[in-house]
Amino acid sequence: MADLLVPRGAAPARADGRFAPSPTGTLHLGNLRTALLAWLFARAADARFLVRIEDLDTGRVRERFAAEQLADLTALGLDHDGDVTRQSERTALYDAAVARLEGLGIVYRCWCTRAEIREAASAPHDGLPEGAYPGTCRDLPARRVADHEASGRPPALRVRADAAAERFTDRLRGPVTGVVDDFVIRRNDGAYAYNLAVVVDDGDQRIGEVVRGADLLDSTPRQRWLQRRLGLPHPGYAHVPLLLGDGGRRLAKRDGATTLAECRAAGRSAVQVRGELAASVGLARTGEAPPIEELVTRARDLLHSEVPA
Repeated sequence: MADLLVPRGAAPARADGRFAPSPTGTLHLGNLRTALLAWLFARAADARFLVRIEDLDTGRVRERFAAEQLADLTALGLDHDGDVTRQSERTALYDAAVARLEGLGIVYRCWCTRAEIREAASAPHDGLPEGAYPGTCRDLPARRVADHEASGRPPALRVRADAAAERFTDRLRGPVTGVVDDFVIRRNDGAYAYNLAVVVDDGDQRIGEVVRGADLLDSTPRQRWLQRRLGLPHPGYAHVPLLLGDGGRRLAKRDGATTLAECRAAGRSAVQVRGELAASVGLARTGEAPPIEELVTRARDLLHSEVPA
């Protein structure tokens, strides 16, 4: 994995970064590797690094997990600039974003149940990727709208994306193209959706480069489409491969110690764990635990080397 961080796209002009965990569980080593890389990307560019708690899913959020996550970052030596922000305290910004989109005439109400969405998405639709929402509620006749309103079931809010194509160059993965479906911006329980909140937050906090796991790559075309509609700049993106367990599977309990606390209970210090995470991306030798300042220097040398043709 020594070439994991070899750049395939140019560094962004502004590289302020962030790590934005959801406090719905303990961070596993894959999450912590992403946090380390996001921190290194920012510090290697002499840029800010912010921490944001994504706590909009009130049914699953637990404050103890937020405290644990922040403690894990501190133990690994990952400092941050300014105060930790929380999405739950920023809903006025999301309200304003939805109002702007409604003013553009590209928001519609959706009453589809999860089962109906699964059934509709399983059928082929021209121009849309597999599993995409096909716009079932986009142009409902007035009679159907009245029936839904009379049912009392609250709708979600979706945007009309018209299967727009979004193209961008990921700093690590190279050119990416994705088709944007009519995605949800506010759920039917009133909670703001991830794609809306993260776009508003990154724009408001002037994030210049988003470093996150490759499992979120598919959401990036939606977010870039939304940035344009809201008049926000596009940050750079770097989607890092996931940390895998035995057999190439996603990291799981069967792989042994998968959290920092479990590693420390097994006798490995936070500095040793940080060295292991660095070694997994080619920034350290196996068994080496470089000081954090040395990791910044190594990341700077690698990330700002000449981009391969």
